[in-house]
Amino acid sequence: MPHVDRYAPSPTSDLHLGNLRTALAGWLLARSVGGGWLMRVEDLDADRVRAAQGMEARNLADLQALGLGWDGPVVRQSERLELYRDAVASLPTYECFCTRREIAEAASAPHDGHRAYPGTCKGLSAAERAERRATRRPAVRVDSGGATFAVEDDHAGRVEGVVDDFVLVRGDGAFAYNLAVVVDDIDMGVTHVTRGDDLLSSAPRQAWLTRQLGGTPATYAHIGLVVNEEGQRLAKRDGAVTLADLAPLPPADVLALLTDSLGLGRCRTTEEALAAMPGDQRFFSGAVWRDGVLA
Repeated sequence: MPHVDRYAPSPTSDLHLGNLRTALAGWLLARSVGGGWLMRVEDLDADRVRAAQGMEARNLADLQALGLGWDGPVVRQSERLELYRDAVASLPTYECFCTRREIAEAASAPHDGHRAYPGTCKGLSAAERAERRATRRPAVRVDSGGATFAVEDDHAGRVEGVVDDFVLVRGDGAFAYNLAVVVDDIDMGVTHVTRGDDLLSSAPRQAWLTRQLGGTPATYAHIGLVVNEEGQRLAKRDGAVTLADLAPLPPADVLALLTDSLGLGRCRTTEEALAAMPGDQRFFSGAVWRDGVLA
């Protein structure tokens, strides 16, 4: 099977070094075996995208500046709503009227920002749903039937997780991330997914949904995050963390920082980085940004 990976930025803020490092890792894993690398813009959060006008172009320009070219046209989730509607219609679902606070109080603490849903609304009668619908627009959840599912990760190995009844359509009518990424990956022929290891625990539910929609789950490669000295994910308060922040440092020097942190040495072109693959044990590990050094 050919290796087809994708990068999927959300155009609501500039790409920081952690985003760029993960993009580079995925690009290298795909290109080193002659595979494809696709670009998908995850722009379903219309309000945040609107507030960051021009951000998509800046994200794509930063990737191109580092030499990370993609295959085919850019795919935008905002142009694929009919695909998501069809997917929801094909799945067993039920309406959910719970607030985030109610779910937080009923569910155990999340490990990836996702609180497992305890099934509160699953057994509502038609009359109870109608009563709640009169005052609150429901979200739509998939009925997973208490499934478990396992995925293969190139770094973590076999990862198994419980699939809860996660949201497919939010209460405001927007399609949820866990639905959209799965529908897109199936439609785009994605076979490999490279992304940050903060999303590792979501992989089983997404792979399970892939099966329900008739697709083949991808092979995953979850890459360690770039953090600051306190071990926290990078933020603006950490200083120079985007290409714009690092100017006038040329993109080739930024690429060298990134490749060195991946265990490939200081490569100033993507051709040099490809020649250095597969790299050492640091490739899948995270890195620390400290005083202009990524290590």
